[in-house]
Amino acid sequence: MNKFIFVSGGVCSSLGKGVAASSLGALLEGRGLNVRMVKCDPYINVDAGTMSPYQHGEVYVTDDGTETDLDLGNYARFTSGPLSRANSITTGQVYESVIRKEREGGYLGRCVQVIPHITDEIKSRIQAVAKEDSETDVVIVEIGGTVGDIESIPFLEAARQIIHESGKTNALSVHLTLIPEVAGGELKTKPTQHSVKAMQELGIQPDILICRAPVKLDEGTRRKIALFTNMETDAVFTSYDIDTTIYEIPLIFFDQKLDQVVLKKMGVECRHSDLKPWYAMMDKFRSQQGKVRIGIVGKYMDLHDAYKSVYEALFHAGIEDGVKVELVKIDSARLEETDTADGILGPRAADGGVDGILVPGGFGQRGINGMVRAAAWARNNKIPYFGICLGMQVMVIDWGRNVLGWDDADSTEFDRGTGHPVISLLEDQMDIKDYGATMRLGKSETVAESGTHIMEAYKERNIWERHRHRYEFANIFRKDMIESGLRLTAFTPDGGLVECVEWPDHPWGLGVQFHPEFKSKPTAASPLFRDFIAAVRDRKQAQR
Repeated sequence: MNKFIFVSGGVCSSLGKGVAASSLGALLEGRGLNVRMVKCDPYINVDAGTMSPYQHGEVYVTDDGTETDLDLGNYARFTSGPLSRANSITTGQVYESVIRKEREGGYLGRCVQVIPHITDEIKSRIQAVAKEDSETDVVIVEIGGTVGDIESIPFLEAARQIIHESGKTNALSVHLTLIPEVAGGELKTKPTQHSVKAMQELGIQPDILICRAPVKLDEGTRRKIALFTNMETDAVFTSYDIDTTIYEIPLIFFDQKLDQVVLKKMGVECRHSDLKPWYAMMDKFRSQQGKVRIGIVGKYMDLHDAYKSVYEALFHAGIEDGVKVELVKIDSARLEETDTADGILGPRAADGGVDGILVPGGFGQRGINGMVRAAAWARNNKIPYFGICLGMQVMVIDWGRNVLGWDDADSTEFDRGTGHPVISLLEDQMDIKDYGATMRLGKSETVAESGTHIMEAYKERNIWERHRHRYEFANIFRKDMIESGLRLTAFTPDGGLVECVEWPDHPWGLGVQFHPEFKSKPTAASPLFRDFIAAVRDRKQAQR
């Protein structure tokens, strides 16, 4: 029988529930178990695809083209189990399915209710993940929101039912709460007590308690919490503040024996743990020398989570290349308000400027000319540049305007009447009015040309990466671009679409239409991010 672990949160949001669930998944994989991760999101949106990055952070895309919550990015970085549409469950999906069944007469005239019909739909989706692969041992289900949120109640009720039906050794509740510190450094356990009480009122007795606290809880505090929450002392753990990286959290939990307690409660033999990749990664992290400053020129700079996977992939590359990566967040609109990019990006800038430029994905016209200016600055000054999705399109617009002399070169996303639409819609995208899940989404194949930076990074011609875009390099200008010197270095297998462009006579200027950040891990950096940071590091060292 499959094992289920339900991870819930209390007191307040943003305590690191997703990281805690992912870390537990990493520990169980280290014990040789096959783990699958599931996120239950209480919002009524069917998926995260149409949400503003300011509202909910980045949209993480799976191989099958599902636009999901950013927590699935954490699952992918910490664990190795496949992720697809089945791993992201939203209230919108659940109600859409139940209402459709009701309209089709699937409930045989019965009154459709939250219990049992909504909760049955949630349970069937969770159990489907367990059944999808016969090799699955454990399904870890993170329930979004906090206990007490009205939106989360159906998911918690579904969890209660699965725990009751499966038995305690086959389904566990892991609850994450806050232990705040008040004046004088005193830790207060009362919020945690109330949070567990709220769970008990819903019919769920947590089996494991993870306390988010500024410091590791001592034995006396853990005993007190256990006493007031009807738990064993050895089932109370601390997720405490660290000054290293979130990727050390699996090792912190391992030192506290979290995985051993979970396995014991599930009646699973405690196998030998293999966490060598995690220890090796932390050794590399601690041995980093020097620093490179990477300017992220984007549209959504006020919210860190808007480019979460990009920032994490840069961090992973820094670990692999042995250098610290400092993120310099630059709102592209700032570059539109100045006569020269040098005052913001160059060595005479107030903060010392940047060593490399990365332009990530995005939608809409705001700040585009600032991105084009950043690309032109990097190209002219031989500064390593990495363009992702929109960042590649910006390279093409810059080349059209500043090399070919087409002042009106643009994307039809920003200027439908331009005489030189170097970026445009695919024909099958022309009449689309509904924007949810209608783009070029998910994993597809790219074929790299020999003797190129992209080929050097991947070490193979056939590359599989994920896409999320609607606009493409316009093939009617392909001949002009090539003859003027722009290198088109990767294509779709049929050669119909341009997937990568590179600048000639430049240390490292490359843009790709896909999103390599989605597959980067702390123990295995994305090849393109790795080579980008290496190019920045080498250029900086050569200038000393």
